[in-house]
Amino acid sequence: MAKIEGELKLLREEVTNMWNLVHSQLTKGLTALENFDKDLAREIVMIEKRVNSAELKIDRDCEDIFAIYCPVAIDLRFLLAALKTNTNLERMGDIAEGIAKFIIDTESAFKPALLKATKVVEMYHEAIYITEEILVAFEKEDSAIARGIFKRNEFLDKINMQANELIIGYLKDHPDEINQALNLLSIIRRLERLGDQAENIAEEIIFYLEAKVIRHAKKGKLID
Repeated sequence: MAKIEGELKLLREEVTNMWNLVHSQLTKGLTALENFDKDLAREIVMIEKRVNSAELKIDRDCEDIFAIYCPVAIDLRFLLAALKTNTNLERMGDIAEGIAKFIIDTESAFKPALLKATKVVEMYHEAIYITEEILVAFEKEDSAIARGIFKRNEFLDKINMQANELIIGYLKDHPDEINQALNLLSIIRRLERLGDQAENIAEEIIFYLEAKVIRHAKKGKLID
């Protein structure tokens, strides 16, 4: 095995480990939301420090590989994709941390009827699934799975677009729950952004595997 191959293998493992940290933040966040577990939410905030450290380490390792090996072709594309994926994962960690802070700052447990009306739990489950699927695409080097992320993210976009109307409708009957409703709206907005970060990673996987840039292509009309 050429030395660069060993370095890229280690880099892939580092990115996967960071992915698992972010995934743990998200799964803990869903549990904290449903059970109103502020201690678990605080744990998510602590994990974010590890995510940030992982991002810095991956950045440094990418820079070292660039400087030492001057990679070309697919190795270069992988390195560029890993570097950008690293940034997107760090942002996903920030999003998970932001959701946790809304849970911490909320005074009392979210009303089950409000959670149901906003579809936030359903949205959260889908966001976690998307995060899992995009990791599978990365590990298996499967651009078909990566492309599937764009379709799945439409579900998050749909709930986000409906959120204002759903919450306004709920508050007409429960005007005293405005603070909870606004916090859930903020969580919904962050889950939508989580889907956008996953799409960015999907684009990087496709670029790495197929040497195709699809960032500016319309959804459903990806460049062949």
